[in-house]
Amino acid sequence: MAERQIISCRDGADLSERAADEFVRLARQAIQLAGRFTVALSGGSTPKALYTLLAAPGVAQRISWNRVHLFWGDERCVAPDHPESNYRMVEESLISKIQIPHENVHRMAGEKTPQIAALEYEAELKGFFGLADGGLPRFDLILLGLGEDGHTASLFPGSAALNDEEHLVSAVYVDKMNTYRLTLTLPVLNAGKEVVFLVAGASKAAIVKELLGGQASATNFPAARIQPRDGKLTWMITADAVPKEKII
Repeated sequence: MAERQIISCRDGADLSERAADEFVRLARQAIQLAGRFTVALSGGSTPKALYTLLAAPGVAQRISWNRVHLFWGDERCVAPDHPESNYRMVEESLISKIQIPHENVHRMAGEKTPQIAALEYEAELKGFFGLADGGLPRFDLILLGLGEDGHTASLFPGSAALNDEEHLVSAVYVDKMNTYRLTLTLPVLNAGKEVVFLVAGASKAAIVKELLGGQASATNFPAARIQPRDGKLTWMITADAVPKEKII
């Protein structure tokens, strides 16, 4: 079982500040030890607030962005300038506002045929991390969101991708959205050094109770299968997303 930490935050601003402090701490630590910091980013409104804060002068100047490598945990199968693109959100809120080398930004090619894009991103991961066959990339930080249905990244309940232990990246067809998405697979997510869920809003209270409150049904949700084998799992949760029954 992964080491788990649960941090209750006052509100979204407090969550973003705490997450930014952790991002800076881990970046400095990784750069000192290995000369680079690798992070897999999440989409969504809660991470967007974090990225906006990371781009603020007072925070951005604390990070050696030329040593930071940005990857994505998942992506919609759309062009990079599409309003629903996770890359576009990060580009607008963070990348365009900091001094980071172009080659340090490793986006998923959502505009390509999904299966081809998945294979290409897997090849990029293998090349960047120098992986032998069967090896897994070990990100310094993986940021994840949480859906009300218990999905995380683009791993949805009932998805065949939940059992994919062969690939690093899957092209996932999401029935209820009638579209494909690209996602890192569970083995990759569980190989992270530090995995952080960012959860905000009262609409998440029910699923937070299921996942963290000891409910027997929790194993039905993809997010429950995030258990880093040799890493740390942190949940940062706003007060309104914590159910009335105390779990923290």
